[in-house]
Amino acid sequence: MSDEPRDGANAPPPDLAALRAEIDRLDDGIVDLLNRRASVSIGVGRAKKDSPDTVFKPFREKEVMDRLATQNPGPLPESHLQAIYREIMSSSRRLQRPERVVYLGPEGTFSYFAGLEYMGRSAELSPKATFEEIFRAVADGEAELGVIPLENSLQGTVGQVVDLFMLFPVYIQAELFCRITHCLMGKADFPADVKEIHSHPQPLDQCQNWLKNNMPGRTLVPENSTAAAAEIAAQRGPEVATVGHIRLADRYGLNILAAHIEDMPDNWTRFLVIGPRVSEGGNRDKTSLLFTVPDKPGALAEVLNTFAGRAINITKLESRPLRGEKWKYVFFTDLECDLSRMEYDSFLTDLREKCHTLRILGSYPTGPHLDAGGRR
Repeated sequence: MSDEPRDGANAPPPDLAALRAEIDRLDDGIVDLLNRRASVSIGVGRAKKDSPDTVFKPFREKEVMDRLATQNPGPLPESHLQAIYREIMSSSRRLQRPERVVYLGPEGTFSYFAGLEYMGRSAELSPKATFEEIFRAVADGEAELGVIPLENSLQGTVGQVVDLFMLFPVYIQAELFCRITHCLMGKADFPADVKEIHSHPQPLDQCQNWLKNNMPGRTLVPENSTAAAAEIAAQRGPEVATVGHIRLADRYGLNILAAHIEDMPDNWTRFLVIGPRVSEGGNRDKTSLLFTVPDKPGALAEVLNTFAGRAINITKLESRPLRGEKWKYVFFTDLECDLSRMEYDSFLTDLREKCHTLRILGSYPTGPHLDAGGRR
């Protein structure tokens, strides 16, 4: 065996000053390219200034993300690249035309952080007190887009959201999936100092076993939102804590007493981005629709067989009571196809004949899975 050292074994360490100088040089080039890109984005905005359509184009943004992922040689991880470009595209949209995005507030809720992660920090996020206010703001033109939670992997569909699709002429533009994780936070230095725990009922429910085993005897107090509960914990002192998003700790000056306390770690919420009109262009992976069926035996089976006859996969089928009509139901359905394509025209004609009513809520790309829970 040779006594010669392996290549690089005795190589001198890299020159830190030289590496930092190279980073500075690269940063100068990145800033130049970003400004050149921004100038092009402003030009795009001018070209579309008379268009009533939204600046937000989920199809185009997904195409950009997919193309960059295939061209990324590393060592930059794909998740880092996507996070960087999500902010670049958020800035581009803002330069083209500011768009107001409404969400279920107050600021600091999971809906807020989901909107921030997906739409980027250049988005003009504005809170609303109720789901109905979100739908109404989008339908009336007060806001260009809305972010709403549709369903949770553990607790199912938010029924009120489905009901509002029946009342307001809005359409699904995009979807996103956000991991939900909770922390115990407060002014206390130790969990033992806590006497009361305030939060929205949903986080309290999702953490009930952890709270029972680790915080026995504490009073659990439901609040309207996790942000409101965090504010109470900040004002009331060390005897009061809250359960919620980890970033609330920084926002309200709270200590993190325990992290990732949810009983089921694989907890995801599916959010929808809604707009006032059908989004155009791009490759769409899914379609959502609402339909009712005639009051006769086998009516629902006929509709489902119509999907099966075209080999269309149904990924969600849920019924909701039809307002104003006892024992009548409307079905919310997700399909793995793009019903906006011309090849489905005859299929839609057949489907409408078998349904009592049919409303297509939108065709859109499959959404990304984002860790909006702020895992550390």
